[in-house]
Amino acid sequence: MKYINSLDILSTKKSWFLFLCFLLIIFSINLYILFNKYTNFISEEIFEADFTILNIYNKKDYDILKLKNSDFIFFTKVNQEEFNKEYILNNNQSSSLKQLHRVNITLLTSNISFFDYLKGFYSNSFNLEIIDNKSKDKNMRYFLYDKINSQHNNIYISQLFNAIFLGINLSTTIRDKISLYGISHLIAISGFHLGLICLFIYIIFYFPYSVIHRIYFPYRNKKFDILVFSIIILFGYLIFTGVIPSLLRAFVMFVVGIYFLRCNIKILSYKTLLIISLLIVSFLPKYMFSLSLWFSICAVFYIFIFLQYFKSLPKIYQFIFFNIWIYLSFNPIVYYFFPIVSFYQILSPIITILFTIFYPIELFLHFIGYGGLLDGFLEFALQLDIFSYEVKSSFLFFYFYIFLSILSIFYKGAFVILNISLVLFNLYIYSLGF
Repeated sequence: MKYINSLDILSTKKSWFLFLCFLLIIFSINLYILFNKYTNFISEEIFEADFTILNIYNKKDYDILKLKNSDFIFFTKVNQEEFNKEYILNNNQSSSLKQLHRVNITLLTSNISFFDYLKGFYSNSFNLEIIDNKSKDKNMRYFLYDKINSQHNNIYISQLFNAIFLGINLSTTIRDKISLYGISHLIAISGFHLGLICLFIYIIFYFPYSVIHRIYFPYRNKKFDILVFSIIILFGYLIFTGVIPSLLRAFVMFVVGIYFLRCNIKILSYKTLLIISLLIVSFLPKYMFSLSLWFSICAVFYIFIFLQYFKSLPKIYQFIFFNIWIYLSFNPIVYYFFPIVSFYQILSPIITILFTIFYPIELFLHFIGYGGLLDGFLEFALQLDIFSYEVKSSFLFFYFYIFLSILSIFYKGAFVILNISLVLFNLYIYSLGF
């Protein structure tokens, strides 16, 4: 990709060497801090602390809780029926565990490695207790979670909007249903949502600030000021949602992109994506195990590939072909991790385009208290009996495809082979459904 009159960042071997040395130092310091926390954690066989329930996975005879505190994430098994009986006995009232509940729990630390500590682990636990729920009234995230739930009668639709607005994890049932439509990327908050939110903020503040700007700050760059204000709001949103890896990647790219734009440095480049990825992993080493982060990075990578080779197409063809090509190019990677296929997934590019209209409309409807206005359509979509089957990308093809993708940056021939591979792969997985 060529840019006119744009500066390049880290253009020499020396600058790359110094940058990588800096990142290595930062990574080592953060890893050392995490290791100290780990050693403190396993210093006693029994560990007690407060956690937030991120998700509840319902099984036949028990539930699996996904719990998080400021240091780590872990999973544990609980019998909700027995828990409720004990809760009634101790508190004279019934209660059930829900997402975002604050709980105190004791867990066993034996046989937990540092690697497990970083990526999340399973542990047996006991003495589970819900922390006084009066405190949750002061929690804005729980307040909004409750407001969203109150606008819907269908629990799965409530989960859907809590996911796309607040970044709250979906239950297994609704997550599997969403994957059948091939739109999991629309539910997980990422750069797509950040871009729509930023546009929403920009439109809201553009005209009021234009008046203030004309009277008091005519010498300033109006657009840049609004973008800086947007960054502040988006940073608050990033913290508010619990620093979701895919959203963090998008936010860092957004901030770095604005800075590069001001400095006349290339923005849309593989080098920029690599730098941001390395920065995130260096400052937050636990995120190297985040699949959502790597999916997000891969998505941007294939967008850059598209722009590199199809930028000469007329804009209207780019708009139509973009979502189709990105969807097809990403499937060999997606089906390596999530091997569920349905014919409805072919509609993913169309749904993605429609989502750009749907998202801001629903955001506005929830803001004014009418979030359930379009629930009938969503209920119909969720109730459809969709035929699905399992196809997994082979280990060898997966890594061959990744290798081809990287080669495509430098060689057009590799890009041609990449397109042949993705077309054949998609024809293969959908042909198995007949």
